[in-house]
This record gives sequence, structure tokens and C-alpha cells, in this order.
Amino acid sequence: MKLTKFEHACFTVEKDGAYIVVDLGNLTTDFIPPENVVAVIITHSHPDHLDKEQLGELFEDNPAAVLIAPLEITREFPHLDTRPSSHGDSFSLGGFDIDVYGSTHATIYPDIETPHNIGVLIEDRLFYPGDALTIPDKSVDCLALPIGAPWLKVSEAIDYMIAIGARLTFPTHDATLSADGKAIYDRLIQDYAEEATTTYKRLNGESLEIE
Repeated sequence: MKLTKFEHACFTVEKDGAYIVVDLGNLTTDFIPPENVVAVIITHSHPDHLDKEQLGELFEDNPAAVLIAPLEITREFPHLDTRPSSHGDSFSLGGFDIDVYGSTHATIYPDIETPHNIGVLIEDRLFYPGDALTIPDKSVDCLALPIGAPWLKVSEAIDYMIAIGARLTFPTHDATLSADGKAIYDRLIQDYAEEATTTYKRLNGESLEIE
């Protein structure tokens, strides 16, 4: 299974020539659409995770792809094959097994309304919580760790990384940080990688094989 990371919160997972695209938002400017997309996962409705223009173009090229997202998103796309998703759902699509965890976006500020949010475990290996710090009930081999967000402190990201204890952790949700800011966050989080029994690795547009 091959993981490719793009800007901010977007990444793809490829297996046997089929692709899943996750959180294609408006802060992702380097996305290269793959062929044979079988599923698109959108964790919640904030535009940095859901760029309707890019998403429309992706589905034009991949009309058979399935949209996995909370109901408030899927009902906006009645012309697509969708799977309205919430905590506890499981799907097998295009050779991928996908389990859904969590239902609520992390609090930004008490009087700011937050949307529904789902986390996803792909192939029982790669977990991505979206904009939340949900802990799944299964062990995680690879964690997509949010590090820069209005709802998140670096101490919370570190505690979450330690709680998950994945073999490999890579940062995501970080377009809000400058290059210098990313370096600061990486250094702070790296200091606790050993305690989390994880390898912390930044993926700058790179692809990585996950065994």
C-alpha cells in the first residue's frame, strides 16, 4: 500500500492500482489527480478539507468513485454514488477496507458551531482522525497526525501521538504553519517520538510504502 502526501490535509492511498483520495481541500494546491480513484473520503465540511471545485473535477474524471463523508456533505452531491458515514460504519470498496470512527469536530471556540467529523482507518493500518483526536479501538500502524489548527495545541498533538503509539507517524493539517513554524513543531514532536514508540517522519510531497 502506497501513501502519497500533498499539502495541508490531503493524501492518497494506492493499492493494486486503485486509489483513495482523502480531504482534498482549498489549501491543497499541489494535488495531482490519479487514475482509477475508487473512493474519496471527506472528513468534514470545512473548505480546507472540501474544495468543491477540485472535487468536481476529480469526479468528472472518475465517475465511478464513491464519496464517503458525513451526511451533511453527501446530501449536497445527489448525482454521485455516496456513503453517508458515521461512527461504527465499515465499507469495502475497490479492494480497500475502511472503518469510520468519531462523529464530532474538535471545539474551536465554545460559541463557534462545528460540523460533523469522521476519522478513518484504512486497511486496518493507516488512521486519520480528521479534525479531532479520536482514538480507535484497533491498533494503528501509521498515523496521520494533525499538528497545526485553530482547535489544536502542540501538547495535545504530542499526547495524541503517544496515546496512539503507531509504528509510523507523519504530520498533516499544517498549511497554517510557515516553513519555520513547521520546523519548530517537528522538533517539538520529534522529541517525544521515542516515548510514543513511533517514527515521526515529514512527507513533503513524497510517496511511502506501508507494509
